[in-house]
Amino acid sequence: MVLFAIILVILIRNKTMKLAHAILGALFGFFLAQSSAASPIQNFLSQIAKTLNDLTS
Repeated sequence: MVLFAIILVILIRNKTMKLAHAILGALFGFFLAQSSAASPIQNFLSQIAKTLNDLTS
């Protein structure tokens, strides 16, 4: 999983994302969703969405 993250960071920094790289990103997302990091990431994103919603209303 760490290898996928490193490869994605390199590709994004070099601005060379292509279809194969997007597929790699999707696979990384699936692996990440199955890990123990999924719950904290979901909580963090939910809190950001709630904060943005509160700011706009």
